[in-house]
Amino acid sequence: MNKDFILPDIGEGIVECEVIEWKVKEGDLIEEDQIVVDVSTDKAIVEIPSMYNGRVTKLYYQESDTAEVHKPLFAIEVEGELHARQPLEEGNKSESKIESAAEAPASAPVAITGKVLTTPAVRKMAREHSLDLATIPGTGKQGRVLKEDVLAYLNQKVHKQTPTAQLNSIEDRREPIKGVRKIMAERMADSMATIPHFTFIDELDITELISLRADLIKNHGSEEFKITLMPLFIKALSLAINEFPILNSRANSEFTELTYLASHNIGMAVDGKTGLLVPNIKNVQQLRLLDVAREVNRLTEAARSGVINPADLAGGSITISNIGVIGGTAAMPIINKPEVAIVALGKIQKLPRFDANNNVVSRSILTVSWSGDHRVIDGGTIARFNKLWKQYLEQPQTMLLAMLEL
Repeated sequence: MNKDFILPDIGEGIVECEVIEWKVKEGDLIEEDQIVVDVSTDKAIVEIPSMYNGRVTKLYYQESDTAEVHKPLFAIEVEGELHARQPLEEGNKSESKIESAAEAPASAPVAITGKVLTTPAVRKMAREHSLDLATIPGTGKQGRVLKEDVLAYLNQKVHKQTPTAQLNSIEDRREPIKGVRKIMAERMADSMATIPHFTFIDELDITELISLRADLIKNHGSEEFKITLMPLFIKALSLAINEFPILNSRANSEFTELTYLASHNIGMAVDGKTGLLVPNIKNVQQLRLLDVAREVNRLTEAARSGVINPADLAGGSITISNIGVIGGTAAMPIINKPEVAIVALGKIQKLPRFDANNNVVSRSILTVSWSGDHRVIDGGTIARFNKLWKQYLEQPQTMLLAMLEL
């Protein structure tokens, strides 16, 4: 008897997803926990594993189709029922095939055949420009063709064209707004429409913080374990939340109750290949600084690849957006609803400042831009909260002492 595999909840508020790539075909034997299909949600690419051993009997969607949550994704004949109805000799054949596969040399290379690894958006771009993806070198993981690869290939073609050919090929291009871009647009519009934002901007001197980071790299960093400034910003934020818990709260949808969240699940905006993602580090208040650094590395790598566990995207309580790594000194960030605050970090600048003796010295200056939900917090609260956070970052010894007192 066939069992339908029902597509489970794969993220907070997600009701549908796009089928990216089937890892199996109808008739294939699969094992429990084997990856059956990659799907693209509004936030990331998610790998869907099988719950049973058995044979795939039906795929309900084609690649690029939209699959609905809580609806059948594929059908499987589970192992016990499969063996019960198979003739003995057929079972022996299957066993022989398995034994033959087991006897193959472990060092033998595995050839990946079939279509080029890429995303539906890249395939669509290739179709629009009549490109053969097999002719485009892929720079992604396992040779995956990225959007940047297609654009680079198109740029080469344009340079090879004659001026007349270029003029003849100029035309407007239309593309549907969907996936991460569509959902992000809807959420940002909803946040701006329902939350009265206010902005608070301040300047931080992080010269000493940069020195502390250099010491951490010297004593604990490695090629595999990169230590950025982000773990320090995140840990200092958690320490400040201990004194101002209202920054780590959320209101219910009717705005009749405020919940002070016990867990400091601090999100960080990452510009990934599938769009803007905001994974969050769970329970920062319980983590050591180096543990926070490890989580920053893990989540950043996952978000940039687009393949991330939906649990890492759910349950955030406050967000940091490090827009400064791209450029710009200040911003007006939009609150990640239902959170009540978000802070954007500007780029670090070497600027002249007066020291205690009125001498001009070079300091590392960073501008931070807060947005707050004015229904929950006021300007005075966020100013006092930022003052404490600023103290931890400008005088990192106070942050280290506060960590020891926990």
